[in-house]
Amino acid sequence: MDDRIKLKVMGISYSQLQSGAYALLLSEENGPHKIPIVIGGAEAQSIAIKMEGIIPPRPLTHDLFVSFAHAFGVKLTEVFIYKFEDGIFYSELTFSDGNRTVQLDARTSDAIAIAMRTHAPIYTTHEVVTETGFIINDNDLADSRDDAQDADAVTESDLPGADYFAEPKLENYAIEELERTLAQLIEDENYEEAARVNEILQRKRAARDGDN
Repeated sequence: MDDRIKLKVMGISYSQLQSGAYALLLSEENGPHKIPIVIGGAEAQSIAIKMEGIIPPRPLTHDLFVSFAHAFGVKLTEVFIYKFEDGIFYSELTFSDGNRTVQLDARTSDAIAIAMRTHAPIYTTHEVVTETGFIINDNDLADSRDDAQDADAVTESDLPGADYFAEPKLENYAIEELERTLAQLIEDENYEEAARVNEILQRKRAARDGDN
């Protein structure tokens, strides 16, 4: 097992390959490779709210599973993505109660959502990385984001009357308004939008605290 590769969660983006799906991006902890995994909207939402530190008013399925396991003294020790075949990643969860160890098959998206809630390590094989991984440096990611922002700016400015009819941009909201918006989105269980609002709110708070 020493030849396994440890992974970390990098982020989530909307999948350009499959409508209604999202791309979960994993990365080698000590290497250059990134691994994209197409996941469903519900799983993406569950992972996103954990990444953003949002606490839903009621537990999601993955939260409930973790609470159930902890209540009976069962711990998730690791997630292992052991195979990629016909476009599908295969994963298993290893659980232990201190006396007995059990391995269960799981969808990779569910396995990672649970691992993030238990801080369990995520591993894969060299074969999976070789077959599905790609290398992209941080400068390429930054350039891609800048290009996307520039493209959006050109599109908006080309629309007649866009400034008059457009909804107010979240970036222009005051912190107090963002906090109210975030609370309402969480109450409505719109966690995907809540994650976006929370990211903007954290940036504004950081900027405010930096000025003080």
